[in-house]
Amino acid sequence: MAAKIRRDDEVIVLTGKDKGKRGKVKNVLSSGKVIVEGINLVKKHQKPVPALNQPGGIVEKEAAIQVSNVALFNAATGKAGPCRL
Repeated sequence: MAAKIRRDDEVIVLTGKDKGKRGKVKNVLSSGKVIVEGINLVKKHQKPVPALNQPGGIVEKEAAIQVSNVALFNAATGKAGPCRL
């Protein structure tokens, strides 16, 4: 099945804590999920890696969200538009 939402598409979140927020798709995963810029931010506790000179700490990063929970954003109408086939 072809993906209806592709990389660099502008999408709007339909459900969840980020409902109504818009963002650009960074990555489409084969498990039926997408990663959207600035949406579904989670805090990851990262261990330091002295060999690579990376400090540890709490890092905010985008987590994956189900494709069914996002829709393409139509800039002309300002609403969620139909998905392409």
